[in-house]
Amino acid sequence: MAFIDRECVRQLIEAPDPDAALVFVRGDCVVLPAAEIDDAHQGLVIIRRRDLTAQLHGDTITDQQLDLLAERLDNVVHDMGA
Repeated sequence: MAFIDRECVRQLIEAPDPDAALVFVRGDCVVLPAAEIDDAHQGLVIIRRRDLTAQLHGDTITDQQLDLLAERLDNVVHDMGA
C-alpha cells in the first residue's frame, strides 16, 4: 500500500512556503507550512520542499518524475514504520 502518490509530491512542489514539508500524520501525508511544524511533528517530516526541489532537473516536471519521487518518498514512510 502506497502512502505517497504523485499528487502528494505535486502539492509539496507547489506549496507557497519554501520551507513547507511533507509530514506523515495519522496515516496520511500532508503538506504543512514550516510555521505549523511543531516538536510533535518534527520527527514525522518526510522531506522539505527545498530539499525536494533540489532533486528536480529541468523546467518541466513530468508525471514520470513525480511518480519516481513519490516511490522514493513512500519508501521513507515505510522505513519510518508505517
